[in-house]
Amino acid sequence: MYALHCNATNQAVWDSLPQPVSERLTLALAAACADPIAATEPYDEDDGIMRTLVLSDLFVVLYLGHQTKTLHVFQIDYLG
Repeated sequence: MYALHCNATNQAVWDSLPQPVSERLTLALAAACADPIAATEPYDEDDGIMRTLVLSDLFVVLYLGHQTKTLHVFQIDYLG
């Protein structure tokens, strides 16, 4: 299980999302914390570190810290 880290800027974006979108993001990030490779897609070249979480109206860039077991939210783009 990976620990989730989200800086203040990305937390503010997450908090500003409509309720249903925020809930989908929460569930998707929980799945990514449980199994980050299976729940995400490669970001550009598959280096196993930079990953994306693609939902119908969200694009989230994640950084995986495998040694520290941390999943960092790098960017959240709401497409709605």
